[in-house]
Amino acid sequence: MNCAISGEVPEEPVVSTKSGLLFERRLIESHISEYGKCPVTGEPLTMDDIVPIKTGKVVKPKPLHTASIPGLLGMFQNEWDSLMLSNFALEQQLHAARQELSHALYQHDAACRVIARLKKERDESRALLAEAERQIPAAQQAITANAALTNGKRASDGEELPDGKRMRPGISAEIITELTDCNAALSQQRKKRQIPQTLATLDDLERFTQLSSHPLHKTNKPGIISMDILYSKDIIATGGVDTTAVLFDRPSGQILSTLSGHSKKVTSVKFVADTDLVLTASADKTVRVWRGSEDGTYDCRHTLKEHSAEVQAVTVHATNKYFVSASLDNTWCFYDLTSGLCLAQVSDGSENMGYTAAAFHPDGLILGTGTSQSIVKIWDVKSQANVATFDGHSGSGPVTAVSFSENGYFLATAAEDGVRLWDLRKLKNFRSFEFPAYSVEFDHSGSYLGIAASDIRVYQTASVKAEWNLIKTLPDLSGTGKATCVKFGPDAKYIAVGSMDRNLRIFGLPGDENTDATAASG
Repeated sequence: MNCAISGEVPEEPVVSTKSGLLFERRLIESHISEYGKCPVTGEPLTMDDIVPIKTGKVVKPKPLHTASIPGLLGMFQNEWDSLMLSNFALEQQLHAARQELSHALYQHDAACRVIARLKKERDESRALLAEAERQIPAAQQAITANAALTNGKRASDGEELPDGKRMRPGISAEIITELTDCNAALSQQRKKRQIPQTLATLDDLERFTQLSSHPLHKTNKPGIISMDILYSKDIIATGGVDTTAVLFDRPSGQILSTLSGHSKKVTSVKFVADTDLVLTASADKTVRVWRGSEDGTYDCRHTLKEHSAEVQAVTVHATNKYFVSASLDNTWCFYDLTSGLCLAQVSDGSENMGYTAAAFHPDGLILGTGTSQSIVKIWDVKSQANVATFDGHSGSGPVTAVSFSENGYFLATAAEDGVRLWDLRKLKNFRSFEFPAYSVEFDHSGSYLGIAASDIRVYQTASVKAEWNLIKTLPDLSGTGKATCVKFGPDAKYIAVGSMDRNLRIFGLPGDENTDATAASG
């Protein structure tokens, strides 16, 4: 008799009183404890319904296939085959699990990238929205104000500027507050300012000689007519007759980038400190804002076409958020640097008196401009009003350069009749250098004055009554007889000079040539 569950002869047989079926005791006990019913009939069943049967000792017969060696080998082979099949099935399951995990990780990585991109787009959108909200008050103010500026004063609504362009939003009260706060902070710092210990001495400047010459611009259109230096990185920017601006790394002697986009000569180039922005102005009537990228290239972010004649100068405000362009169309424009929006376009109403030079006062509330008729005009940036006019230049040619001293008291202007020094406290000319000059520049400390003419002359600054002594005269080695621009390097450790050939020349102490690697001969 066999167990109704296992089909084998039970070792401890029991019988159900309800169904009369025979079971192995351990199997039926386990089934009842788990299900509480008969495994065959499905009737409710308890252990009280199970009756043990007394039998003799059962000796299980051995299977025939285990009674011989070949039978055992066959059994082992079957077990081995079963084991291999089971192992193969497990490997397949593992492979499938790995594929699912890899797919899940790929989806997670893709989701993370999408999230990062969306966050970046969200942040950019927020920045643009904040910028738009900041411009809204300016636009509203322009609608209600009696805007368009003529002769430094506002005209009635609906009046156009002399060039026929639309009215501008105007400089909002918020921006004026920002300019005023910047002025207060810089004025306070100036009172505590001391000349740096690392500044080049008079003896150093007396020993200056040409260290290197770098051919940056094209041979068929030679001439460097504008220059600026980014002191934090010691990078020099030059604007040329060949319609390009070149960014030059002075320590390595390498050209970092060439900015191409203007269709005529680049008349002015300026760095925006503490940013990767560069401004260029051109005779093609446009101003371009360039942004640097991580790979060292520069892309044109804005092309500004507010002017109807050559743009002669750009100058950056001390906040590094605003800048001004000056043009031969008799106007200067005040821009927001981030958006490229022209907030104000200012004209003084004078005929044939275009602007040829412009510079912000170090404190940022005063703008100095030179005109094509040898006149220097001082403007209040907040009201865009002409607050002073200097007519000390005797010639009829243009004022080619204006430069404010870091002390905030002196203004230097250059024209074909020479250089004039002005006392801004008394609004008068206190010293003149009578030789044709093309550029004039104070060094960053206000200790030295450089003049580009038929040669390059360096003076020691002094007070109104004291003599301004000539320290050094550097020759113009271009052979053109016209040095067009001059700039002092950081701490006046070198002087950069541009002329009407295509070479940038560096003057400094003998022995410093190793800082100008790969320099070309002059």
